[in-house]
Amino acid sequence: MTLAPALARPLRIGPIRLDAPVVLAPMAGITNTAFRRLCREYGAGLYVSEMITSRALVERNAVTMRLIQHHESETPRSIQLYGVDPATIAEAARIIAAEDHADHIDLNFGCPVPKVTRKGGGAALPWKIGLFADIVERAVKAAGDIPLTVKMRKGIDRSHLTFLDAGRAAEDAGAAAVALHARTASEYYSGHADWDAIGELKEAVTSIPVLGNGDIWAADDAVRMMEQTGCDGVVVGRGCLGRPWLFGELAAAFGASHTPPVDATLSFVAAAFRRHAELLVEFFEDEDRGCKDIRKHVAWYFKGYPVGGELRAALARASTLAEIDDLLGTLDDAPYPGAAAEGQRGRAGTPKRTSLPEGWLESRDVASETSDMMRGAEVENSGG
Repeated sequence: MTLAPALARPLRIGPIRLDAPVVLAPMAGITNTAFRRLCREYGAGLYVSEMITSRALVERNAVTMRLIQHHESETPRSIQLYGVDPATIAEAARIIAAEDHADHIDLNFGCPVPKVTRKGGGAALPWKIGLFADIVERAVKAAGDIPLTVKMRKGIDRSHLTFLDAGRAAEDAGAAAVALHARTASEYYSGHADWDAIGELKEAVTSIPVLGNGDIWAADDAVRMMEQTGCDGVVVGRGCLGRPWLFGELAAAFGASHTPPVDATLSFVAAAFRRHAELLVEFFEDEDRGCKDIRKHVAWYFKGYPVGGELRAALARASTLAEIDDLLGTLDDAPYPGAAAEGQRGRAGTPKRTSLPEGWLESRDVASETSDMMRGAEVENSGG
């Protein structure tokens, strides 16, 4: 499926022009330089870093400073920031701009992790609409010429939706685009994303692009989302786990590439897995660490393929690229298995009551006594 000519258009985020209106969603432990480079080798779009805690960046945490680095081949460069304190987030944005760490900054207001929301961070924060607007406005000013965008969820739960107010506030504060994961925090990743909410946000926010996120498992899903909601682009998260070539399929669907469709035979997938491992070794500058990191990707890459449990387990124990080569060399090629390799990837979780600070829902204003409590939300988590 390809878009109608009227919808097959580039996406502009401030001065950045993307031939394919596609963004890679930040995922903790996944969207490091290695994975971003691999996705870029297959397709086009904007590839965002793992979520960076603003306080850690301001404090020059060594691990964080490494995570914000990009390979020379990465253009444009994108970093996602997370935090709860307007001054700290603004200072983090200023550092990124002043020291030329990125060409684009995204702010995360979508994290549903309990240890974050119970302190008022992540997807809980837009409920305090004044604080949300202050964070975005100050971050936009601090970023200067670098476009700043916002990623959020529908709200805390069905009774406490925030996405329309937050979308308008972000637009008024000078954000270059807004992205909506069309689930509430309480839904986590369960059920089906509410694409109708993306259409509602598109109608409410009219001067900047609106991007849709949720349940994009294949290029056809992205096309349907844009046709159904009128959104300006898509954000892809779990759908590319073990399928970095999805970005090539998306580029073709949006008319940004004329490469032939991928024939994802087992040998093709094995080669992609091997390339990912190689890039991880380069990123970590440590073969053992890189080979350990690729282990979590084994099930995603070989989902639906005739790869036995013993071989999968062996790949999850390999500590050198030579071991991986030997194991992959035992595979016989096999055709793409179709539906068995498609559909949902990653953990969905189950709906649950969102953990919130005591009295959080009683007012949309932030009481002064909550400031110290909220700083506890600045931990290393991701998801949106």
